[in-house]
Amino acid sequence: MTEKSTSFDVEEILEPGLRYTEEVVLKPGAPPTDDAKRAQRDCKLWAEGVDEPVSGLEIVSFQKRFGAISLPSEGIGGVNTDPKHRQRGYIRKLLTRVRQSMASRADVGFVSEAIEGLYEKFGFVNCLTEGHFVLPLRFVDRLHADPLQGGRSLRPFTTDDLPAMAALFNEVHAQRPWTHVRPSSWNQLRAPRTWEPGSAVILLADGAALAGYAIVTERRFGVVHSPYIVDELAARDAAAARALLAEAATICADQGATEMWLREPLDSTAGRVARGLGGEYRLRFPATGGMMGGIFHRSALLGALEPELRRRWGAPAPTADHDTAFALLEQGELVPDDQTLLRLLVGYWSIGDAAIADATGLGSPAERYAAVLAAWFPGGGAPSLPQAYAHHLDRY
Repeated sequence: MTEKSTSFDVEEILEPGLRYTEEVVLKPGAPPTDDAKRAQRDCKLWAEGVDEPVSGLEIVSFQKRFGAISLPSEGIGGVNTDPKHRQRGYIRKLLTRVRQSMASRADVGFVSEAIEGLYEKFGFVNCLTEGHFVLPLRFVDRLHADPLQGGRSLRPFTTDDLPAMAALFNEVHAQRPWTHVRPSSWNQLRAPRTWEPGSAVILLADGAALAGYAIVTERRFGVVHSPYIVDELAARDAAAARALLAEAATICADQGATEMWLREPLDSTAGRVARGLGGEYRLRFPATGGMMGGIFHRSALLGALEPELRRRWGAPAPTADHDTAFALLEQGELVPDDQTLLRLLVGYWSIGDAAIADATGLGSPAERYAAVLAAWFPGGGAPSLPQAYAHHLDRY
């Protein structure tokens, strides 16, 4: 259970007969500090004469990576309008006000599993490719012949291991766009519900250290027709990834499933091992909905990300081309469209992808600064920028 404040943190009249409220939700036991208050906000619309909210959603705060730099960001989740009050424009009014709230604290915002055809009206754009590996169990069986290396061993998981798991996740995805920077208090493991298994953890220890972990589905009972899901697998090296996949395959076989789904990016250590096993990688490019984002303050966002663009540029010292092109980018003469800019920043598009999608949308100086743009925006999966990926346990 969460602890709620006794009064609304924001309460205002949007229009006659319609009230908007925000309420900070604190984590259990968390002190009411500014950092704790960034955890979650419940936002609701109240109509005159109705005792319950007619519409509501949650704002979640987190640190989102854009490569080697992470920024304070906010996300929208849990959007809902009571069925009795739909088709009255409440969602439009709520999202308009919520966007203002988010923009007062962050330069960029995101939506997880967005409703198709809705969020484009508020400046958001789909900017993440969905992908996972499909591994028939017979492909993974060969891993059981590999012995564990050195002093490594599989051992039971306890909640005391969560800080080390968060640290390892942060380490292996240190430059991966879309990932969250996980605090040491992170715990998004799924709780079991009636007929719904929760999360189980496979731990690979290397003495007192953690060599890797996999978060998988708890044991299911009855006839199993669905694949066995590995929600994430973080490993220090390929040997650790192989050992964790072998153990996951054992559980998969025990549950009667014939294939595993591994939810990891192509260029992660786990992804490279899965590719070596002959796994199939399934990609989906949603035209609308899915994982979306929107820029609130272009200049401030670019100012915070200038060191990241310089890292991608790779020059050992400031150069005239970089600095001049960056000024044009801030002013909107290069990549004037904010939606295109966000897709480039997170690696959903390369500059070549953007040129194909809208050759006129990069601004007239684009040809002159083609080398800089190609370095800044190589697309995910390039040497300077890993594939963007949103792990399921960080979705909201």
